[in-house]
Amino acid sequence: MDDARAVVVCGATGGLGPAVVQAFASSGETVVAVSHTEADLAAVKGKSVIGEVADLTKPEEVEGLWTRIDDRGMNVRALVNLTGGWRGGDLISTPPEDYRFVIDLNLTTTWLSCRSGAPRLVASGGGAIVNVASKSALVGGAGEAAYSVAKAGIVRLTQVLAEELRDTGVRVNAIVPAVIDTPQNRESLPEKLISKAAAPEEIAHVVNYLCNEDSALINGAAIPVFGRLLG
Repeated sequence: MDDARAVVVCGATGGLGPAVVQAFASSGETVVAVSHTEADLAAVKGKSVIGEVADLTKPEEVEGLWTRIDDRGMNVRALVNLTGGWRGGDLISTPPEDYRFVIDLNLTTTWLSCRSGAPRLVASGGGAIVNVASKSALVGGAGEAAYSVAKAGIVRLTQVLAEELRDTGVRVNAIVPAVIDTPQNRESLPEKLISKAAAPEEIAHVVNYLCNEDSALINGAAIPVFGRLLG
């Protein structure tokens, strides 16, 4: 696979992941789909999809993942960081272990993935990184203290890395969803709310756009993808 160009999608089997993988694969891209477990990768199988397993909270596993990508002879043109998850609780009542879990799952995974992936993108001649924040990063709603802080950190990480890489040909942006119409959210949220949520496929189109040259002027941005939830 010498000189093959690829897109790496971390968190490829979550609520948003399969739609993002499909959006790239259907465009003829080679996609490296990264999941926490081998079993989950069944959700994103495809002719141009290469499955990889890694615990993205661990620096040695993240670097091991990128070493395997290097060994395949791939030049990565885009990195999409979807890994994350929600856990509620206000600041005072949230146990330290819950705080660490939420920060690691959302912010640490993105930090480590960018840390290992960005030099490869630079070496391959440029490309794009897309991270995933949340509307909670912007409004800081009560009852999700650790999650709001983690997602706010992703927005700032995106801005800092965009500035650090601005002369390298690598662009870094974040999408900022509100509620996404996923099976898990359908089980836990009111139908009135879900009816206004963004579909994973809609958000995947935005991610794809941010990784293409059509969006060459967009860098360091936090782009709302709220669906019809504007309030």
